[in-house]
Amino acid sequence: MPSKPRKAVYAGSFDPLTNGHLWMVEQGLELFDVLTVAIGVNPDKAYTYALEERLEILRASLPRCPELEIAHFGNRYLVDYATEIGARYILRGIRSAPDYEYERGMRHMNAALNDGITTVFLMPPRELAELSSSMVKGLVGPEGWEEHVSKLVPEAAFDALRNEVAGG
Repeated sequence: MPSKPRKAVYAGSFDPLTNGHLWMVEQGLELFDVLTVAIGVNPDKAYTYALEERLEILRASLPRCPELEIAHFGNRYLVDYATEIGARYILRGIRSAPDYEYERGMRHMNAALNDGITTVFLMPPRELAELSSSMVKGLVGPEGWEEHVSKLVPEAAFDALRNEVAGG
């Protein structure tokens, strides 16, 4: 009897997508048979980029392979979305002690909601440990920002940031 594929979901706002996110996707593709990269949509959160633009950046930046799916889910629990798509794992990154505390709590809450879903934590390498979408957005604007930010995000995300600064 063939075993079920190990399917995971890696979710975030990806606003914007960073090289840290790309690292997580690369690792997820090594660990799981199928990885769904999903944009979570929270109607109470103000995003820099519309959902369709973030999906487009993901499509342009991630490898095209049968093991990778790109999707989005609305205002719902990630653990419910994982169940719906048949994922038994949630992939999460931990960069710092505060990340750990937050993710630990979420892992326990997700287990309380559905104990059939396992959360897998990865810690990025040192050069990506401080990288976040918020940090990238905070670097945009001052003279010379392009040189620094271009090293932190994939080309499609950098183009979107440059367009945003240019006024759309």
